[in-house]
Amino acid sequence: MTHDPLHITRRHFLGRTSLGIGSVALASLLDPRLLTAAPHFAPKAKRVIWLTQAGAPSQLETFDYKPGLAAMFDKDLPVEVRGSQRITGMTSGQARLPIAPTIFKFAQHGKAGTWVSELLPHTAKLADEICVIRSMHTEAINHDPAMTFLQTGHMNGGRPSFGSWLSYGLGSMNADLPAFVVMVSQPSGKKGVNAQPLHERMWGAGFLPAKHQGVRFTSGKSPVLYLDSPPGITRERRRAEQDDLSALNTLAFQDNHDPEIRDRMDQFEMAYRMQASVPELADLSKEPAAVFESYGPESRKPGTYAANCILARRLAERGVRFIQLYHRGWDQHGNLPAGIKTQCYDTDQPTAALLSELKSRGLLEDTLVIWGGEFGRTVYSQGKLTADDYGRDHHPRCFSIWMAGAGVKRGQVFGETDDFSYNIVKDPVHVRDFHATIMHLLGIDHERFTFRAQGLDFKLTGVDPAKVVKAVLA
Repeated sequence: MTHDPLHITRRHFLGRTSLGIGSVALASLLDPRLLTAAPHFAPKAKRVIWLTQAGAPSQLETFDYKPGLAAMFDKDLPVEVRGSQRITGMTSGQARLPIAPTIFKFAQHGKAGTWVSELLPHTAKLADEICVIRSMHTEAINHDPAMTFLQTGHMNGGRPSFGSWLSYGLGSMNADLPAFVVMVSQPSGKKGVNAQPLHERMWGAGFLPAKHQGVRFTSGKSPVLYLDSPPGITRERRRAEQDDLSALNTLAFQDNHDPEIRDRMDQFEMAYRMQASVPELADLSKEPAAVFESYGPESRKPGTYAANCILARRLAERGVRFIQLYHRGWDQHGNLPAGIKTQCYDTDQPTAALLSELKSRGLLEDTLVIWGGEFGRTVYSQGKLTADDYGRDHHPRCFSIWMAGAGVKRGQVFGETDDFSYNIVKDPVHVRDFHATIMHLLGIDHERFTFRAQGLDFKLTGVDPAKVVKAVLA
């Protein structure tokens, strides 16, 4: 049995062609470099840019305004609000859980009057473009399982990432670039930033064929490892080597029909094409000065969030299916006011510039943009609370994200939390619901999109209930 969408899911998923044949026969009929699948229904989005804020941004300092907390400074969190919820070992030993109102001001923006913190002035100007979901919730209380859950639909490693699922299901729109590209930016150099580590499994293919895993781009002229040929190896010689290697791999495949051989052949061919396509993509020198000005002072520094946002736009223009930017450093257990200022300095202006550029170039119509982290932060302070300094612990019960672009209802706030931003009181959205909604925008029915592995038909949304949040759709 080959691991091919036609073979595995042709009963449920329309697949790459209407022919009921396997991958080997398919390759003889279609150009194997550029295969796209027909989705279940007409999609609103063709591609996704996921701006992943790793470390969990505080909703209390960004999008979930709670003015009543100002009068409750340093009072204990009511027992009935916390209920039986477990808390982490970082605050479970505290004698008190004192309420820490945000020190930052909020104002309403856009026609919908979306509350946005003063920390995000550039995002605030685009309030009419985004849909803020304030009622996200998850099951994991620590970073690694929560981020793994957000990216793969499961807290344990070994499952395919969201981008890998889309690469497998929808295929590529550009034969010369990967369908799934990942970039990890660094905070702007401030000392003391608590940047949680990210593991390769966040963009891994899991049990899907390896060709669907994310390709990580790093900073510099050669953003992909081993992209450059050794001195003396010409393009023509590299092509001849690749042809000879492909011939040997074809013979091996004919002997044992191992699908991993075909995947390896595909990856070698992609690597060859990327040697020509990636240097031009990564060269930002021809970008107008006005572009760098719009993305902010860090945009000329390779590897920054701002520079990666420019690359994300260039990748979107070239038809890359799934673009994932990770920005670490949002884990403010202490000294939150100073830490979150740094994070917002790094991300606010570039994020808004990316959204504005996508719109001005006509790309936002079929590009889904997502901003957010893996969970929220507590209303009570971790550690010492003062009038101008505090920290916040992990909080999975509620957090805020936003979406914009293809098929998303613009200028909307969805979901509501209690007066403490501790519990959801209206329209909860679980991570699985969020996944189902994103796939719906891409034309995929999450219930029918499966892959058989280890004798089971796996879904990104798993076996627990998941629903499309239709209220956030245009």
